[in-house]
Amino acid sequence: MVNQTISNLLAPCTEDNTVIDYNPGTTSLLNYSVVNTSIQETFTAIDRFEWQASDELRLMRDKGYYQDGGHLSFEAYCESELTKHGGYRRVRDLLSAKKVVDTLPEELREKITKPSQTRSLLRLVKTPDKLEQAVAIAAKEKPFPTAADFAKAVQQVAPTIKRSTKSENPKTQLCNSVTVSSQLHPRYGESGVIEADAPNHWQQIVTFVDGERMLVNNTDLDAPSVPFPRERTYPAEYTEAIAAIEERHKQELERLEQELRIGLQAEAGARAEAQVQEQISSLQQLFKQQKEENIQLQQRLSEMEGLRKLEIENQRLQQRIQDLERAVEERPSQQWGNTMTQQATKALNKQVKQALEKTIDLRSLAVEPPKENAQECLRLMGMALKNLASAMNNTQALEAAAIILGSEPTPSAIAYRAEQLSMLPQAVSDIRRVLVKPGCTWQDYWAVAQEYEVIKSDYWAELTTQETELITALQTASTKPDTIGVGSIVSHADPYRTLYVERGEVVQDLGEEVVVAWDHWRNESKKTDRYFRDELRFWQG
Repeated sequence: MVNQTISNLLAPCTEDNTVIDYNPGTTSLLNYSVVNTSIQETFTAIDRFEWQASDELRLMRDKGYYQDGGHLSFEAYCESELTKHGGYRRVRDLLSAKKVVDTLPEELREKITKPSQTRSLLRLVKTPDKLEQAVAIAAKEKPFPTAADFAKAVQQVAPTIKRSTKSENPKTQLCNSVTVSSQLHPRYGESGVIEADAPNHWQQIVTFVDGERMLVNNTDLDAPSVPFPRERTYPAEYTEAIAAIEERHKQELERLEQELRIGLQAEAGARAEAQVQEQISSLQQLFKQQKEENIQLQQRLSEMEGLRKLEIENQRLQQRIQDLERAVEERPSQQWGNTMTQQATKALNKQVKQALEKTIDLRSLAVEPPKENAQECLRLMGMALKNLASAMNNTQALEAAAIILGSEPTPSAIAYRAEQLSMLPQAVSDIRRVLVKPGCTWQDYWAVAQEYEVIKSDYWAELTTQETELITALQTASTKPDTIGVGSIVSHADPYRTLYVERGEVVQDLGEEVVVAWDHWRNESKKTDRYFRDELRFWQG
């Protein structure tokens, strides 16, 4: 790429490097040809540098070199670095002009001498044949057409349709002529006509002299006395349609609001109904529970009433028995003689059986058990009731035996329980014999107690307080970690020593050390040795 610079704009020179001096005090004479040639060369250089700038800008954009400068986008680079040269707006015009020139064939590219001539041609870039036709038409009239010539040719090739709109409101009349007053706008200083309604409240569609229509901000136009429309206007048929749509929209909103209100009411009703149903269900459940409790209370009252009647009958029968016993004591046995007939004997036996069935007062046994060997008495009573129930097929006696023995009211369960309780005296005797031994340990106790584990609660009730406390102390002592001392059977703790598998006994305690006599050294001259406690472990053979 050839880079050229103009060293002094105030001192231009010609192709033969002749410097033109504008100082009025100079004595050099300037003729027309020299000045004319310098002016033409200066404009040519300016146009050439604009095309060169467009090539460099396109290179910067396509290769992404702007990112090396810390810019996020090409537009940001233009606004940051090229603000004084027109910013992104001028860069966009240069790139658009370059796009137009690249679309033309080689023989027509020279007809466009500067980027500003391509503004009217830009809308024909997508149709290269029309673009070529427009440039050719402009070139026929002049060898070097101007921007206006190109705009006229574009209008011939692709004429624009001008639409005139009528406004009913005189306050929104369109301005006939406006001028671009913003220096940042590429059309600065050019005049145009507003021929169409504004698409919004802040912009206008302006048609310029070359036929190009552009969307320009109101702030960029020099027309302060022209009242621009503040809102968009529509034809009468559109206004009626819009009013109908708004009315339908309003009706739809009212309908949706009513449906929403109905839906909320229905939802509230359903929620209230659900709460009522839940309350009814909870009340029914409470009523059911109270009814069950009432039934249970009635049953307990009936049982208590039955027990009261049984107690009265029991007292009557006891009184009858006492009367009979006194009668027997008052009369000698020989006076009775053979006064009982066979029929009387059967009647008496029947009465005795009925009396036996009703004379078992379980409540008195529970309140005040026998004074001596209560468990044995209860066991014997339970076994007697069991035998009585078996002999007489009496259900009440069987239930009483089950209550006394603490088992299920079945013959097999009562028999199993009776067999367990038959071991109770022997269990108590064996456990007491172990506990009275001097130096008794938990292992000694457990070796005997585990045989009677099924009746532990029974034999535990037979033991005294001192005996139960001794058993608890033995169990607590057994859970503490053992300490190697005199009498401990040990082996060496190091698995790499031969003594690791040998058996020895601690025979002396030296404080931090102990003396061990090894079994396999009995026949050796050295029978013992000293070790620290952490060097030994308990024998696990």
